Amino acid sequence: MSRFSISPIKVGDLSFLILDCPSDKSLPAYIPIFEEHNVTDLVRICEGSPYNIQPLTSIGIVVHDDMKFEDGTAPTKEIVARWLELNDEVFYESPTPDRCIAVHCVSGIGRAPVLVAISLVEAGMDPLDAIAYIRKARRGALNRVQIAFLDR
Repeated sequence: MSRFSISPIKVGDLSFLILDCPSDKSLPAYIPIFEEHNVTDLVRICEGSPYNIQPLTSIGIVVHDDMKFEDGTAPTKEIVARWLELNDEVFYESPTPDRCIAVHCVSGIGRAPVLVAISLVEAGMDPLDAIAYIRKARRGALNRVQIAFLDR
């Protein structure tokens, strides 16, 4: 059995899964969890193509590869805008309720949590509360640079 880590984050209408990077070998174990959580979109922040996305697209999950940024850093304004646009599409513009965005970087403790925290802050949560909420679900999430970015 493949070992993997998935952390659900749900606040109001927002629903996310933060995960570590799947591989071709571990991806089949993620799929039932994605289906259980109604994942419609998956954002890959790591460089390269670490796994074949065909098993995801064949079940209707849209894979986004356009929001990459360097490990340990905060996203650019353009990436934040694209992320929030995706949030609007998934959570506010779709007639289908209970949709979820899955997001991963390599280990799921930096880049992926910072995007989810941005969503929580945009939805009205205090930045430090968003950080604490994510860290409760994803131990070790967010570094000093990312926390300073969110607090601004």
